Amino acid sequence: MKNSIGLLEFKSIAKGIEVTDEVMKSSHVELLLSNAICPGKYVTVFTGELAQVKNAVELGKTLGGVFRIEAQMIANVHPDILPALSGTADIDGIENVGVIETMSALNAIITADIARKAANVRIVEVRIARGLGGKGFTIFSGEISAVRRAVAAVEEKFVPMGDVLCAVAISNAHPELVRKLFT
Repeated sequence: MKNSIGLLEFKSIAKGIEVTDEVMKSSHVELLLSNAICPGKYVTVFTGELAQVKNAVELGKTLGGVFRIEAQMIANVHPDILPALSGTADIDGIENVGVIETMSALNAIITADIARKAANVRIVEVRIARGLGGKGFTIFSGEISAVRRAVAAVEEKFVPMGDVLCAVAISNAHPELVRKLFT
């Protein structure tokens, strides 16, 4: 069962590609995302069983050397995170919206997992794509009290460290805005 996510971020695109290749050849993990992001960084995200993901992250740390920015894993990641990363989450029925903008792409995934485990919210999107200046963001929905609880849980953990740029809870988001968020 794929219940863990490995996260690698490099300050060199070439090194990121090389390390990702070695990790994939040496580990039994499934590649979810592997691409260059602004400003000239490289991000790799993979999933698999805990032991395989842990070994792959450790290998990424070692091989990345001075080019490694981050190498983390999330054990027992919430099942909502994978569809949100791949853009396949259900977006119907969204009224209240939580948005968490992170200073690093990989922290967007971590904050999504924290938000989902802290409150009964639906993770709709985790975006760590090109054109975000190395940042990331998570969008989730649910009852407004749950959205506020999820935002508070993330802020409690990440704001003191400076890893969250902004976190908001929007009550009764305008339907046109909701449609445009995911097109």
